[in-house]
Parts: sequence; C-alpha cells; structure tokens
Amino acid sequence: MSLGKKILIVEDEPDFRVALRMRLEANGYDIIEADDGVRGLDAVRQQNPDLIILDVMLPRMNGFKVARLLKYSAKYKNVPLMMLTVMSQESDRKMGREVGADAYLTKPYQPQELLDTISTLVSRQPAFTSS
Repeated sequence: MSLGKKILIVEDEPDFRVALRMRLEANGYDIIEADDGVRGLDAVRQQNPDLIILDVMLPRMNGFKVARLLKYSAKYKNVPLMMLTVMSQESDRKMGREVGADAYLTKPYQPQELLDTISTLVSRQPAFTSS
C-alpha cells in the first residue's frame, strides 16, 4: 500500500538507511535514498520529496548545511525536514532549529515517535520537535 508520500532519506550508514527504509516502506511510504549531502540535494531537485529525513554527519556536505540551503531556497523551503542523528546536545538541537529543521530526533529513535512525527510532517503541520 502506498500513501503516495515520497520520503528522501539522506543517511551515510548503509545498515541504518536500509532498516529505516524497510520500516517506512512497511508503513506505506515511497522511499528515495542518498548517502551523502550532495547526493541528497540532487535527489531533492530531481525527486521533489514530501519529506526529507537528514542525518547531520554526512560525507561531502553535512546535514546542517544541506538543511540551510534547502530552507533558504524559495522552491524547497516548505518541504518538511527532519534531522535524525546521534548528535544529541542542546547546541546541536539549537543548530537544527536555526537551519530550519521542522523536527529533530536522535538515534536510537523510538519507532512510534518517528512514525508519528513523519505523519505530522507529511500532513503539512510542521512543528519543531525534539526528543
């Protein structure tokens, strides 16, 4: 079953990316993947996702820079963006807010919290959250 919602996962750790993909596909989402920040930006431009899930520590361009570029783009600024990262300090969360993340979740994540946050974001009700 497809909900018709396309989610881009930008994550450099293959095992984590595959596990996240499987969880989201099992919940009806269509998934696009990128393994670094530059490929993530390219995927946004080519695929027009409904939501972007973005790690922070990425090769070639970190997630904060990717988020900032997207949120300052007239074309992509309204695409919901969730940071999903091991970076859990308050300063990291603050940076997430400053670059325009609509949600900031940390790894390891709670599956139901992740799914609830995604549901909220793809319903176009973005609110900055943090766990």
